[in-house]
Amino acid sequence: MAREASLLAVDLGLRTGLALYGADGRLRWYRSQNFGSNARLKRGAFGVLKDLSGLEQLVLEGGGTLAELWAKEGERRGLNVRVVDAETWRRALLYPRERRSGEEAKAAADTLARRVIEWSGAARPTSLRHDAAEAILVGLWGVVRAGWLADLPDTLRR
Repeated sequence: MAREASLLAVDLGLRTGLALYGADGRLRWYRSQNFGSNARLKRGAFGVLKDLSGLEQLVLEGGGTLAELWAKEGERRGLNVRVVDAETWRRALLYPRERRSGEEAKAAADTLARRVIEWSGAARPTSLRHDAAEAILVGLWGVVRAGWLADLPDTLRR
């Protein structure tokens, strides 16, 4: 049985947002994980990537030493690694009026992430942390960039 290609999006931080997409461009799962320390995050990144069968793409939102840590582990595994800043994916997915402040962008990201969850048929959240919501949108941006979706589905267009 062939493994399905997948893309993992990571909103970097000690509290990390994770979102996994399938080759059809739909969200498979998402979560927020608090690693608590850089040492635990390093072990956690190794474990997360090790456990994902079929992973081909890794999209990281953020920079610095945390991005380097994830990118190094991803490259070691032969993944296509892309690092993006928040403004890039927000410009692609959110209206300018939704990006006037960080608070407005996070609220708009939450709303759109919930629509992605529904469109994908993924499990509905009891609560959705902003890092998981942003990872969902980083992943959506990533699957469009990777060509797994030609464009945003009409149901997600705003």
